Amino acid sequence: MMFFLALLIGIVAGSRALIAPSAVAWGAYFSLIAVGATPLAFMGYRLTPWIFTALAVVELVADKLPSTPSRKVPVQFGTRILMGALSGATIGAAGGSLAAGLAVGIMGSAIGTLGGAALRARLARYFGSDRPAALVEDVIAIVLSLAVVVLC
Repeated sequence: MMFFLALLIGIVAGSRALIAPSAVAWGAYFSLIAVGATPLAFMGYRLTPWIFTALAVVELVADKLPSTPSRKVPVQFGTRILMGALSGATIGAAGGSLAAGLAVGIMGSAIGTLGGAALRARLARYFGSDRPAALVEDVIAIVLSLAVVVLC
């Protein structure tokens, strides 16, 4: 189950880079994800979820701007992989296997980045515009990240 959740949160990070660590940090803060005695204990600190949440809100707003770069450009891709790794590792650490969670989170974020771009393009064609597609992607990312935290 831990591997599935780490993969799923990695996919979320591939779709929306900062929603995943934000949700995981809130889960750690409220002790839904037990990271107290792990190297990722900082995810449960008082300010960590607030910082990630503020950054996630900025990401959600910036994504709707017309000049937002593609998720496949190196900086965007790297950020998504890093956040998937962090989120997956946190879930893995809570499950007793930080390294496995890290690896699965990285795989999930690569899948989410590449697959999410294709899905968003299809949704944009369906809606006739990118903005509704982005909003659907936002909702999916938020719901999946909350589901992962609750299931941990």
